[in-house]
Amino acid sequence: MVGFHRTQSLLSCEGVPLDTVADAVGTPLHIYSRAVLLTRFRELDVAFVDYPHDLHYAIKANATLAVVREMRAAGAHADANSGGEIDVALRAGFSPDQIVFTGVGKTHDELVRAVTLGVKAINAESPGEMERIDAIARAHGICARVAVRINPDVDAGSHPHISTGHRSNKFGMTAARAHAMVTSMAAREHLKVVGLHVHVGSQITSVDPLRLAVAAIVDLATTLAAEGIALEHLDVGGGLGIAYQPGQATLTVDEYAAAVLTAVRHTGLRLVLEPGRWIAGPAGVLLTRVVDLKAQEDGRWFVIVDAGMTDLIRPALYGAWHGIDVVAPRDGAEIDCDVVGPVCESSDILGQARRLPPVAVGDLLAVRDTGAYGAIMASNYNRRPVAAEVLVDGNDWRVVRRRQTIDDMLQWDE
Repeated sequence: MVGFHRTQSLLSCEGVPLDTVADAVGTPLHIYSRAVLLTRFRELDVAFVDYPHDLHYAIKANATLAVVREMRAAGAHADANSGGEIDVALRAGFSPDQIVFTGVGKTHDELVRAVTLGVKAINAESPGEMERIDAIARAHGICARVAVRINPDVDAGSHPHISTGHRSNKFGMTAARAHAMVTSMAAREHLKVVGLHVHVGSQITSVDPLRLAVAAIVDLATTLAAEGIALEHLDVGGGLGIAYQPGQATLTVDEYAAAVLTAVRHTGLRLVLEPGRWIAGPAGVLLTRVVDLKAQEDGRWFVIVDAGMTDLIRPALYGAWHGIDVVAPRDGAEIDCDVVGPVCESSDILGQARRLPPVAVGDLLAVRDTGAYGAIMASNYNRRPVAAEVLVDGNDWRVVRRRQTIDDMLQWDE
């Protein structure tokens, strides 16, 4: 079976009961379904099948090497937001010409790495960055492939912390400034302008922000073509949202594809997309064990678990909602509770005002939709080791990232 489901009331991943893995590996523990990863990648790829395109998996969503390798094997290209992510992509088997390099603050060393590797495109953020890329390419006697990131001043309709296309955000530049920059770049011997890039934010659940964003780069591409500056591709970013809560409105992949392709098709330019959350998010759960129960004055309970904001920071950082299930539910009346972690912060809450079956110390809970922006955003606050990660494939499973130890954490301390 694909993904997470119940077999005789016990929550499983594909053919593997979750308690089996937790007993063997311990908790906290991130578990990923290979079938979900591949099914969702293919579904998105098929939605664009009648138009030339490349899906560049956004490594920032989940950079675990086994996951990135699965994406490459499925036919993805790579979207990297740092020098570290470029190296993850290379170790996962991507060639440089399959990597786009994005990021608002690329360092000199990162730019040298990207230029000398010959990545598919460096998405330049500013005239200053363009000058640095040009100088590096000139010094090495090569021609760097560069695209320009546009900020279209579009409200993505998502949380302000994950919105990237409004004029108040640090990303990209206006279309007018981008036009001037492309014109300058096109005249330079060591720069090749290959595309335009736009990404207005994450967890987008309506077509309007997408239509406005894509229209902005299509308009500029049309203007540039009329001026004799031919591009190779249009990079429309990622951001397709998922339903974290039951009944939450989201876009289908067909609605997403229709919104993008309607705007892009007449240009004939190759399409680049950067999916991350939509593929990886539903493919993962965070397994955690109940370590204590405390009654509250209002009749609710604190269900205290061994996973916290160091394992999944989204609820503390964004007020994000994740479904929480009991792996092996007990009989009895449901309880009203707050599911909280062990970290010494009042914001260390995984789920507030929830109703769960009765639980006891030692029971396992599964926090849903943590395959993206879960393990990748982990920290060692309170000197807590980073959790292990497991990939399930049918009836088989394997540890793809071992649990960190105290020695691992302290190895750099003098």
